[in-house]
Amino acid sequence: MIQKGDRVSVLDEPISGVVIAVTSEEVIIETEDGFDMTFLIREVVKIKSEDMIIPSYEEVNRNLQEKEIFKKKPKRPIAKPKERHLPPMEVDLHIHKLVKSTRGMTNHEMVTLQIDTAKGQLDFAINKRIPRVVFIHGVGQGVLKEELKYLFGRYDNVKTSDADYKKYGLGAMEVYIVQNPR
Repeated sequence: MIQKGDRVSVLDEPISGVVIAVTSEEVIIETEDGFDMTFLIREVVKIKSEDMIIPSYEEVNRNLQEKEIFKKKPKRPIAKPKERHLPPMEVDLHIHKLVKSTRGMTNHEMVTLQIDTAKGQLDFAINKRIPRVVFIHGVGQGVLKEELKYLFGRYDNVKTSDADYKKYGLGAMEVYIVQNPR
């Protein structure tokens, strides 16, 4: 039991001094440098002799066990996000995102490039087991949208729907890739 007037030493710091006040949980000590410092009772050890700090093994062990860093923390399971909550992969098929300049390209060449890009990205998503892909095709005349529907219709493990209207408007299509087709 630590009382007023006892010489104490702090467990994890090279600080020692004389107790000037004791409450139910804390001890205020005046250090050898003349500063008043407050510590929890379990953080200090009574010094028996002036020359040497020799707390008993039980006292040190009990105080260490009460310190927070030595208490075992309960292991929390790492929560993996469900696949349906993962953000979808986005593929922007606007022609200006695919090439620097469309100069000299016919409309057919542009649509062919966009379809080839969509096919490559869909194959990538299937190989990497990415469950959802949003293809941003834009509104326009609807030619690219119809070509995408035809392309995605040739895959057995793919289901399509309109993408989130709030985020993409009418110019996007979401593809769900069924990972284990039966």
